[in-house]
Amino acid sequence: MKRSSLLALAAVASFALTACHSVRPQEEKGFVSLFDGKTLKGWNGRSDLWSVRDGTITGETHAINPLKGNTFLVWTNGVVDNFELRFDYKILNGNSGIQYRSQLLDPEAFVVGGYQADFEAGKTYSGILYEERQRGILAQRGQRTVVRDVAGKTQVDVVGSVGDSAAIQALIHDRDWNSYVVIANDNHLMHFINSKMTVDVVDHQAAKAAKSGILAFQIHAGPPMLVQFRNVRLRRLP
Repeated sequence: MKRSSLLALAAVASFALTACHSVRPQEEKGFVSLFDGKTLKGWNGRSDLWSVRDGTITGETHAINPLKGNTFLVWTNGVVDNFELRFDYKILNGNSGIQYRSQLLDPEAFVVGGYQADFEAGKTYSGILYEERQRGILAQRGQRTVVRDVAGKTQVDVVGSVGDSAAIQALIHDRDWNSYVVIANDNHLMHFINSKMTVDVVDHQAAKAAKSGILAFQIHAGPPMLVQFRNVRLRRLP
């Protein structure tokens, strides 16, 4: 990657770190809100699972008729390529995340595959980069990785660290609101939770590295869970 590109990405990452909490959404230059706080206009998913509650996008499952497969709430107003996405989340039980540059694999069941910025009610997966229905985990929390194609197979090399996984987890608020930032610029992917970088990935596997695709929020199969999102806003990058 060229030095100028690295400097530009460093500037973007620095802005994400400093502005994540200090700037109110309506004051953020270049960002567009993806959620009006009242309706699911611009989003599509299973109406029995997704609703607007107390000004938040809310996804909820119950013990009766448990979910057998992951399903998603899909943003319908376009695709994303190079971007910065910011949102707040709160999760009670279970696992969730935000899909980006992804593909809608089953429109009827709202099944999505692609890059996912994970978070959960547990202590392990929040902040990782997981590729749903494709290459799996591309970076554990705290890792700086490079993804390569080696003889037609995916190879993930850990080339550095962005911080201690347990220390990053300690900054995440259990059963309360957290801020999440996702930056995707060409093949460089970065996640931040509460202003702390959680992963830094360069995806060099050209045949599988998505350049553009949809956004979607996840409800995970398994035990009953509740996840909420607010202040969802997007800024396109050159």
